[in-house]
Amino acid sequence: MTQPTETPVAPPDQAATAPQLRRSGRNKVIGGVCGGLGRYCDIDPVIFRIALGVLTVISGLGLVFYGFAWLLLPLDGEEENEGRRLLTGRVEGPALAAVLMALAGCGIFLSTLNNGSVMAFAGQLALAVAGVAVWSQRRSVAPADAVPDPAADGTAPGAAPQTLVLGDAPPETKAPPTPASPSWWRDPIVKDGTTGPVGTGYLWGAEDADPVPPAGARERDPKAAARAGKAADRATRGPRPIGGLVFLLALLAGGIATSVGWDHRPLGTTLQIGLTAALAVFGLGLVISAFVGRTGFGTLFAAVATAALLAGASALPKTIDTHWTRTDWTPTAVTAVQPSYALGTGEGTLDLTRVAVPAGQSVSTRAEVAAGRLRVVVPEDVTVKARISVGLGDVQLPSEAPEDIDIHPDQKRTVTLFPPAGVTPSGTLDLELHVSLGQVEVARAAS
Repeated sequence: MTQPTETPVAPPDQAATAPQLRRSGRNKVIGGVCGGLGRYCDIDPVIFRIALGVLTVISGLGLVFYGFAWLLLPLDGEEENEGRRLLTGRVEGPALAAVLMALAGCGIFLSTLNNGSVMAFAGQLALAVAGVAVWSQRRSVAPADAVPDPAADGTAPGAAPQTLVLGDAPPETKAPPTPASPSWWRDPIVKDGTTGPVGTGYLWGAEDADPVPPAGARERDPKAAARAGKAADRATRGPRPIGGLVFLLALLAGGIATSVGWDHRPLGTTLQIGLTAALAVFGLGLVISAFVGRTGFGTLFAAVATAALLAGASALPKTIDTHWTRTDWTPTAVTAVQPSYALGTGEGTLDLTRVAVPAGQSVSTRAEVAAGRLRVVVPEDVTVKARISVGLGDVQLPSEAPEDIDIHPDQKRTVTLFPPAGVTPSGTLDLELHVSLGQVEVARAAS
């Protein structure tokens, strides 16, 4: 009988026993990201869960971080992460959930960019949690020159390393026989004098090769050879890509949904409907690719771009419509001047040249264009006090050259325009002018 062998067991290496940054397969709620971070940083995972939950509610950054971490961090016991599987066309449930989570977070984040206080609080919270995690991870790592405690493994100084007693080694595993070769696998089973069925293949390993037909048979049946070649080509090529079809269907769905509400809905709402339909097709395509066919990075990029456009469309003012209109407002007297003038999309001209404002009096009005151009023409002899605001665009005043166009976001200007020299001044025009996207122009009538 073989004597038991003794295999020396080396002391554990500190680098090998240090925790690695991976997703936890046991301590997880969704994908194991917070559990893996807690183990790596030596912190309770609840801290990360609370922080990511707060960041998700106020800015969407929690979903963005969790989705990308789910894609990039491998699970315990695995070497390949979900992002690599996704790029190779193997779209599975975890990868799909991570992508959709990141897309939703990007949409929420883009919609809150204009809220400076929320962004500041989210940044401070993220930096605070990151600082605590780095500090905790560094303090939990022992110094490189630390002397190990001999009593930690139950051995005294100078004692021999522990040994592990093993029994008889198992027999060496052998591969199955090659196809079409003699093997006891194919021998009939004989029991109690009765011969049983003969096996038709192996339990593992390569499949049996089909018997090679004579050369004449192959020549006589070219269709069978062509079918066999196509079958072999499909087996080596893998799932058929469906990314192009998904992109075309997303364009079609987005175009149809946009055209339905184009005539009777605001531009922002119409674009939201179309982009939502396209994003739904991209999501459905990713789900289908998990079972049939495959998609690649192009489909993911198109889905992310669609989500960004959807967030931008949601920020458009509801006053912007889908029809370009030219409108002229021409009051002829002070009493005919309305309190406000408004236009959705197009070019609006407020002509006040025939309004005679008596000296010492003031006339107030407001004009607004959601997207386009607002032009105000004032009499030569009036003093103009204007409060101008432009969300994104240009402001043109009488003292500026027409070719001097300076486009800036969030322009707010308060100006006072006096009559030219040599002109007897009359009353005052108090104007409030607003354009969300476009140009505001104030011009004086010629004498």
